[in-house]
Amino acid sequence: MLLDTFGRRAVDLRVSLTDRCNLRCTYCMPEQGLQWLAKPDLLTDEEVVRLVTVAVRDLGVQEVRFTGGEPLLRPGLVGIVQACAALDPRPELSLTTNGIGLARTAAALRAAGLDRVNVSLDTLDPDTFHTLTRRHRHQDVLDGLAAAEAAGLTPVKLNAVLMRGVNEDEAPALLAWCLERGYELRFIEQMPLDAQHGWDRSSMITAEEILDRLSARFDLTPEPSTTRGAAPAERWLVDGGPGRVGVIASVTRPFCRACDRTRLTADGQVRDCLFATSETDLRSVLRSGADDAELAARWRTAMWGKKAGAGIDSPEFHQPTRSMSAIGG
Repeated sequence: MLLDTFGRRAVDLRVSLTDRCNLRCTYCMPEQGLQWLAKPDLLTDEEVVRLVTVAVRDLGVQEVRFTGGEPLLRPGLVGIVQACAALDPRPELSLTTNGIGLARTAAALRAAGLDRVNVSLDTLDPDTFHTLTRRHRHQDVLDGLAAAEAAGLTPVKLNAVLMRGVNEDEAPALLAWCLERGYELRFIEQMPLDAQHGWDRSSMITAEEILDRLSARFDLTPEPSTTRGAAPAERWLVDGGPGRVGVIASVTRPFCRACDRTRLTADGQVRDCLFATSETDLRSVLRSGADDAELAARWRTAMWGKKAGAGIDSPEFHQPTRSMSAIGG
């Protein structure tokens, strides 16, 4: 098992497959100037599968989510999913994506064994989409959502970040749109993960603001806290249900006490937290000939030292040692 000194058990593995992305979202990365990881630094497909195997078979991981960057840019994605779906015990497999390219890959991913997807969509307006992402790809995301639903990658979940002065007024319209289509919407507080260090807590749209905007149009009934478990989203029934909406308040309502996640970066580093400023190198150990038992032992040691909380407001956090784009969401 992957335990820490506070008694938390990590059963949810986030695997970043690439640091590259075909969007340039303003809250995530600068428009240009990022230095991508060199190909030899990335884990190979075989190395990804081996480390996931160790996590599932030897360390008790039950859920695996593939992230990026943008994971659909990984050429071997379908093969990786297929290999992980063949593991015994079989983990739940999901994918976090910007939706671009999903229209042409959804069916293949479902056939390979992917269970569901989380798609990022912050706006229903194409012009606002371009403002946020610096790309004209709004329709591609909508097509990807439709393809995911048609392929059976359900429930289709949407992640939305509200930016002050850009799309902050769209919360009710986004929720209505998702309810009409049976999508599950999650609003996420803007987190300090931007490579250009432009995050300002005072300008962030908080969970309280989001709920106030939604409550002006919908009747929200909080789900019992017992149903949340280790999930990051607090959820509300909308107008009595069955539709729901979630809010992930990583900054104002951190859920560190119940965190059950461990992370593997695109270059083979274990991170015990999305906001961690240190990592444990598995890639070098793996490539030096370590057996699975040694890999598992190093992973356990990495998670044992996990801190009680994220420390988002600490000066240490705001001086990250590497680009955030290969860490995964």
